[in-house]
Amino acid sequence: MKSWNKDRAEEIVQAHRDMEGAILPILHALQAEFGFISDEAVPIIAQALNLTRADVHGVITFYHDFRRAPPGRHVLKLCRAEACQSMGAEELAARARERLGLDWSETAADRSVTLEPVYCLGLCACAPAAMLDGKPVGRLDDERLDDMLNEARR
Repeated sequence: MKSWNKDRAEEIVQAHRDMEGAILPILHALQAEFGFISDEAVPIIAQALNLTRADVHGVITFYHDFRRAPPGRHVLKLCRAEACQSMGAEELAARARERLGLDWSETAADRSVTLEPVYCLGLCACAPAAMLDGKPVGRLDDERLDDMLNEARR
């Protein structure tokens, strides 16, 4: 991921602005490029799409996958959906939050890891599930969670 760059952000917005429903493709492209949606992007998007800044801000904050700050070097996503909850995900999540010293959507001070909730990874048959840096892990247990936490802290 690259550091925030206004000129590059404007290029991305211009490349997507004529798409139907352009705001979501723009936001996804910005996050793919920079790892997050900078507050500085809001007026750029609003102007290009003839929307208010509040409209753009509302879309960014409505969808849980959009970050408003740079993530850590590792991103740990823990599933919070019902299937995973029924298989012990809440206890595993509490353990992860305690070990990392983070709450949901927080990043460690050393920027090593960001902890994010997700509401389905599509691994319901292998619940509980998690994802570390885009790599899914099913049948999460204490040992696998500890391995993931150790990897995330590196």
